[in-house]
Amino acid sequence: MEAQLTVRLPGDLHERLSRTAMRIGLKRSDVARLAIQRYLDEADQAVGPRPYDLAKDLIGSLRSGVGDIGSRHREYLLERFRKRG
Repeated sequence: MEAQLTVRLPGDLHERLSRTAMRIGLKRSDVARLAIQRYLDEADQAVGPRPYDLAKDLIGSLRSGVGDIGSRHREYLLERFRKRG
């Protein structure tokens, strides 16, 4: 399903979009769509995997010996940091 998006452009950017679309023989909306797609593809590659994705196979694979660490992890971390300080 396609969705419509309305974007306000500064005059100079609108002119560049219009000139480029005319030069390559596409509609402005097609050029904008291609530009957005390219930007998002590059942004996805630049970000890389999320920390969770890197460690998800490790979750639950080790035993800490602390039965309630999942529900009280914040308390345990704060306690540990206080002991170091």
